[in-house]
Amino acid sequence: MLAKQPIVKIQQLSKSFGQSKALKEVTFEIYPGEVVGFIGPNGAGKSTTIRIMLGLLKKTASEIQLFGLDPFKESLSIHQRISYVPGDLALWENLSGGETIDLLMQLHGKANQVKKQQLIERFQLDVTKKIKNYSKGNRQKVGLIAALAVESDLYILDEPTSGLDPLMEVIFQEEVAQLKQAGKAILLSSHILSEVERLADRVVIIQSGTVVESGTLASLRHLSQSTVHVQTKELLAA
Repeated sequence: MLAKQPIVKIQQLSKSFGQSKALKEVTFEIYPGEVVGFIGPNGAGKSTTIRIMLGLLKKTASEIQLFGLDPFKESLSIHQRISYVPGDLALWENLSGGETIDLLMQLHGKANQVKKQQLIERFQLDVTKKIKNYSKGNRQKVGLIAALAVESDLYILDEPTSGLDPLMEVIFQEEVAQLKQAGKAILLSSHILSEVERLADRVVIIQSGTVVESGTLASLRHLSQSTVHVQTKELLAA
């Protein structure tokens, strides 16, 4: 059973850049102990939604709350309770991987050193190398380790496995499953449908700034099958 109070509450969220509407009345919620898959093509509005959730952009209209707070006005309080991993990490080139992880964890403030070491071993990361000598996959491991080794209530993961090999993707999925069991809320933005299918309890599909479908994977599969069935019958009748 889902908790009655959502950690993330978004209702008819809109965002405009001049005359261009990036988001049009986007609505969804995220509850403790569930993974919500956020999927859509490039330019659909996923990153804009996430930036508003993080307080990096101000909404144009309607409501968005994280932990009952406005992310633009009360971002400091919110950031103490969230972990965020972008798909394209910008890190300090002359720091080592270990130094970068420690700095990111210190900025959050709720570090778990035992968990950090476990994650370094699981992701097989050489933390002595400098960031500038890392591949994209190893840079992504730095972000994942730093995010997963702090105590948060909400994890916002935007293309988190970008650059990872299949074995590391499996380890990531196992870590997300543990977070879910611990009652954490996770927003997983990914273009890898198999990853979303394995992890997500519900999905939100966004296109051109509008949520076109949302619900459980089972309900969306049923909707897809029904649509195909109806179309087939119409073609036969014609």
